[in-house]
Amino acid sequence: MEYKSLKQDIMRKTEFAQIVDRLQHLPGALLPILHDVQEQYGYIPDDAIPVIAQALNLSRAEVQGVISFYHDFKTAPTGDHIVHICRAEACQAMGARDLEKHAKNTLGVDYGETTADGKITLEAAYCLGNCACSPSVRIDDRVYARVNGDRFDQLVTSLNGGGTSD
Repeated sequence: MEYKSLKQDIMRKTEFAQIVDRLQHLPGALLPILHDVQEQYGYIPDDAIPVIAQALNLSRAEVQGVISFYHDFKTAPTGDHIVHICRAEACQAMGARDLEKHAKNTLGVDYGETTADGKITLEAAYCLGNCACSPSVRIDDRVYARVNGDRFDQLVTSLNGGGTSD
């Protein structure tokens, strides 16, 4: 078992190094590298940080600081789908707080958490740029307008292939 784990660790570090090698020539290479790692793994694994730091001649703290500064970088696996609920003033004025409560109750999670089945991660957003049609929700890369509890349930059901998430 230890051999398999060591082999996987070496393979991951090699994959991180390949990403870095491909992108380190770019100006401001850290951000493209982090985006690529997250695209491949769904988050930035802790063991990627020293590989990236060494290749870019940065400290681990500098790399970690960039990861923690940008809220779109994830440091743990997320669900298959990410649901953002807009919490900006326009959406709040049009019912986002009720939608937020409904979503948390329906999914059984709080912001930053993933459903037990691993399908949905719930996140807060602070403006989706859809104020005229609030409240708004973004699921993965698609924005939905005038979302109420019933519409939210329909959207979640469609993500789960007809079932609801517990």
